[in-house]
Amino acid sequence: MNTLTCPTTRILVFFCTIAFAFTSCDSDKNEIDTEYPVVDTSAANAFPIQCSQVTRGQKIIFRAKFTDNTELGSYSLDIHHNFDHHTHSTEVNNCATEPVKKPVNPLLYINSVTIPVGQKSYEASQEILIPTDVDPGDYHFMIRLTDKEGWQTIKGLSIKVL
Repeated sequence: MNTLTCPTTRILVFFCTIAFAFTSCDSDKNEIDTEYPVVDTSAANAFPIQCSQVTRGQKIIFRAKFTDNTELGSYSLDIHHNFDHHTHSTEVNNCATEPVKKPVNPLLYINSVTIPVGQKSYEASQEILIPTDVDPGDYHFMIRLTDKEGWQTIKGLSIKVL
């Protein structure tokens, strides 16, 4: 009996062929994503940038471009006081700071946004109201961008609330 006419051999060859087909079709999905997503604030309309000034009682529009090699996931914004001069700045240049002071009514803004599924590039735009009664002074504007795999990039900007 020819080995290819044997029912057991044909079944084995069939399943091996199917397994190979599914494995080769899925090979791109088996690649491991090891790249961090990118926060780009270099565009002309990007805001804020390092040392930006914002005015109490006015709305600002956060704008940045996000990219990733495979797929973006979400981003969050965090604005908090820097009256004690702590740092998480990721920028090369420093901004002029006011003397250390104790917060009375500091601005605290935290918001997370899920990026639509399947996006490798996303133009983020978010309106933020700066309340009139918050303490003026030095603040941090933190941008946390996470891709679908969980890699995160943090961009820490220093801003001033007037």
